[in-house]
Amino acid sequence: MAVEVVYRSSRDLERLFMDKAEADRHDKMLELAEVLAQVLQKAVPSLTEQQVEEAGIYMAKNRDVFARAFKSQPDALAELLSEPAPVVETVEKEQPAEAEAPVKPAKATKATK
Repeated sequence: MAVEVVYRSSRDLERLFMDKAEADRHDKMLELAEVLAQVLQKAVPSLTEQQVEEAGIYMAKNRDVFARAFKSQPDALAELLSEPAPVVETVEKEQPAEAEAPVKPAKATKATK
């Protein structure tokens, strides 16, 4: 029997990772996205909760590009304009997301003699 270690994100309990560093990066990205969403909601109150959440996640996932743009390299944003529009994952708190965890095989039972 093989033992498999998986890591769970503390902010996205439905998502499992095979690497602790990857789970930590995901948590930090979601933390940044949450703060960005709060700032966006304050700046533009007419945006819906889902819109600010999606924008926050998008900005957090592309933080390196935005950081370069804010450091006097506005052309860095051209990278985002040339890519196809991404599908933003929203983290739903009420409903569990579809299983992204690896499926473990069922344990085989031994036949009795």
